[in-house]
Amino acid sequence: MSYEVAMMRQRLPEYLKRPIIDTDKTRTVRKILKTKCLNTVCENARCPNKNECYSKNTATFLIMGNNCTRNCRYCNISCAKPEPLDLEEPGHIAEAVMALNLKYAVITSVTRDDLPDGGAQHFANCIYKIRKLSPETKIEILTPDFKGDKKSLDIIINAHPEVFNHNIETVKDLFKTARPQGNYDTSLKVLKYVKDNSDILTKSGLMVGLGETVEQIENTLNDLHNAGCDIVTIGQYIQPSKMHLPVAKYYTPDEFKALEVIARSAGITHYQIGPLVRSSYKAAELF
Repeated sequence: MSYEVAMMRQRLPEYLKRPIIDTDKTRTVRKILKTKCLNTVCENARCPNKNECYSKNTATFLIMGNNCTRNCRYCNISCAKPEPLDLEEPGHIAEAVMALNLKYAVITSVTRDDLPDGGAQHFANCIYKIRKLSPETKIEILTPDFKGDKKSLDIIINAHPEVFNHNIETVKDLFKTARPQGNYDTSLKVLKYVKDNSDILTKSGLMVGLGETVEQIENTLNDLHNAGCDIVTIGQYIQPSKMHLPVAKYYTPDEFKALEVIARSAGITHYQIGPLVRSSYKAAELF
């Protein structure tokens, strides 16, 4: 497919559309998030599943502000000068988890290359606060790569979330196009370091539809398996705006079924693969 053709925004297939859900539960979640002045990746990344998740009293908390220090070409979160860390945020996250009575909490962040530890201690503080207020809640964190810094990863390991998630996002050959400030091998090393130095479950995810081949997806799944990754998610890339990378292909539900076969062949035994799957979608069920 030529770049010019790819740049023409394709019509979104019906199976990728989600109805608007507005119930007492969704309004309760929004009210709690607003009261605690919290961000969610559900809103900032325009996740298509947010209303479904809100209706189940779940949300993926976005910490360390709304501005990212990296400019990934698929992501709807702004690349701008980051805000100062809110030292009260971990406590507010824990209070929201308790108010929502969450049995499983997911915490992610913008990338903070401006911080010496990449924000690892802030992640850890969120974990510690949740443990104090909601000791039965299972915690999954979805982190940036921390530039592969082992000291930062050790801070995370010592805080011991149930699941450590770091998304590979795309295949190696498209990495510099989609994630110009990231590194494919660094992401794999991050996952392997956590797996080799803890009993924490490791998880990663990738998008399809950026122009990758099935062989490249298979290679990526093999790389994740070799890094010891326990859980993998695969979903369809949806272009957030005309300013972002165009969609090269919309995979059909049958093609996603075929990717499940490839994942199993690569040795991945725990996975969530489908058109609207996102990294934290049904995370508790997958755990």
